[in-house]
Amino acid sequence: MWVAMVTPQRLAQSCRKPPDHAGALSLRPRAPHPAQRLRCYRKAATDTCKMREAAILLTTCGVVCLLLSASHAARPGQDVRCGACRALVDEMEWAISQIDPKKTIQAGSFRINPDGSQSIREIPLARSEGNLLELMESVCERMEDYGERMDPSSNRKSYIRVKSRTGEAMDLSEASLDSRVTSSLKFACETIVEQHEDELIEFFGHETDNVKDKLCSKRTDLCDHALLMPHDEL
Repeated sequence: MWVAMVTPQRLAQSCRKPPDHAGALSLRPRAPHPAQRLRCYRKAATDTCKMREAAILLTTCGVVCLLLSASHAARPGQDVRCGACRALVDEMEWAISQIDPKKTIQAGSFRINPDGSQSIREIPLARSEGNLLELMESVCERMEDYGERMDPSSNRKSYIRVKSRTGEAMDLSEASLDSRVTSSLKFACETIVEQHEDELIEFFGHETDNVKDKLCSKRTDLCDHALLMPHDEL
């Protein structure tokens, strides 16, 4: 907002008594009484302060409104990213559990050490880097099996499975099915896999508790409220 700046010259002009055209012999305006001029200066200064205060108040209100609008606009995107991360963890853990834990694979260096040995070790196939990379290539396709749910207490969106892995019927009364939602969830999942591949391999390379909280909230900060959500929500 533009605020007119009142300079001493403008105050003097505004406080100067206009010429008295009624008197024929009056050649110059009479100077106002000092007390009258002081009151005029004070009134002009007060009006200027009020205009400045109004401008500051309006500017502050505008900034607050913009921040609130940005916050509300950012929340849906954050809910999707958080939901995609937690769904991704759930799907990765399930896929790993479907592989026989007794199956192993050799990992390490095949170079011969000076003593004739090799630095090779046996690791579970399910948690090998090669298998994890293979799972990550297709895990985001599973986002099509999820629907959206609104939490009435927090007004936050979460995402739950709407298709059973075993073909059993599921309660869909709280879920909203929308192709745009699944598309956004899938895109968010693919972005997470691309940007956090190293973290995914680190967490799934060995058995870890509460991966959803550790990965989605503490490590990547994709969820600002994940610690308040139950571990088995997805």
